[in-house]
Amino acid sequence: MTVREEIQRREREDLAPWAARSAETKGRKRPEAECPLRTPYQRDRDRVIHCKSFRRLKHKTQVFLSPEGDHYRTRLTHTLEVSQIARTIARALRLNEDLTEAVALAHDLGHTPFGHAGERALNALLPNGFRHYEQSVRVIGRLEKDGRGLNLTYEVANGVLCHTDGLEAETAEGRVVRWADRIAYINHDIDDAIRAGVLREEDIPRDITDKLGHNKTQRLTTLIASVVENSAEGRIGMDPETKERYEALQAFMHEAVYRNEYAKKEEKKVPHIIHSLFTYFLQHPQALPGYMQAIAREEGPQRAACDYVAGMTDHFAVAKYQELFIPKAWNLGL
Repeated sequence: MTVREEIQRREREDLAPWAARSAETKGRKRPEAECPLRTPYQRDRDRVIHCKSFRRLKHKTQVFLSPEGDHYRTRLTHTLEVSQIARTIARALRLNEDLTEAVALAHDLGHTPFGHAGERALNALLPNGFRHYEQSVRVIGRLEKDGRGLNLTYEVANGVLCHTDGLEAETAEGRVVRWADRIAYINHDIDDAIRAGVLREEDIPRDITDKLGHNKTQRLTTLIASVVENSAEGRIGMDPETKERYEALQAFMHEAVYRNEYAKKEEKKVPHIIHSLFTYFLQHPQALPGYMQAIAREEGPQRAACDYVAGMTDHFAVAKYQELFIPKAWNLGL
């Protein structure tokens, strides 16, 4: 028996009846020989961690655009927090932690530069719109590895596609990631907003904090415990009272932080940058990297321009904009 087979034996014996077992995966689009050491979901997790799109997340905005300080979340640190919360829930519910982690680590690979401001800007430019969860699936299935994709399992791709509102993931593990994403972002956004001086802990309404907790640790504990204690037989969710207070906290954050004029003042510049870059590469597909030029030929320049701009980090997008549209100083030789 190989190491992988031993792990899969333990999955059959130890996991909940409704958990996903790696030996029963629906597989990959391109069949591959099994690894003797790692299950398919472990291989997926490793592929995500080693891919270029994952590394670029460290330079993509989470909420605050270009903050001055070293401790604000980026898209990468958000992803790691989601992964940690998701694994905690999955372990408590006897679900497949490897699948849960793979989905969590991949869920935002398709996010644009400049956070949701960049997503809104691209969405306005495309006839069929732009949704980062669909782009994340495209990243893992088509764009990574110079156009070959990561060839991840069906269950991981499904969990990534369904991690926001709308269709629920087919696996309990994918449904856990959806809740972990919500729990992670609301708490770290509060933390970052307090650090930025746009929010104080005491500003949060007492009817919310009395139920969820008066600091980040208490809120995380309450929300995670609610999911663990109120999920059963693959159904994942919170108790009604906790969910109601969580949704009230979301509404409060939209008014106090997500639409805060001071916190979002730099976002007004984002649509112009995204529009300029998208239009340039739409009109000049020959300026795209080689594998993106292949996408332009096969799927059209609009698709390639979208893929290229969506994959940029904040820093690279600004640098590329400066390179293309800002005049450079030059020496007259006098």
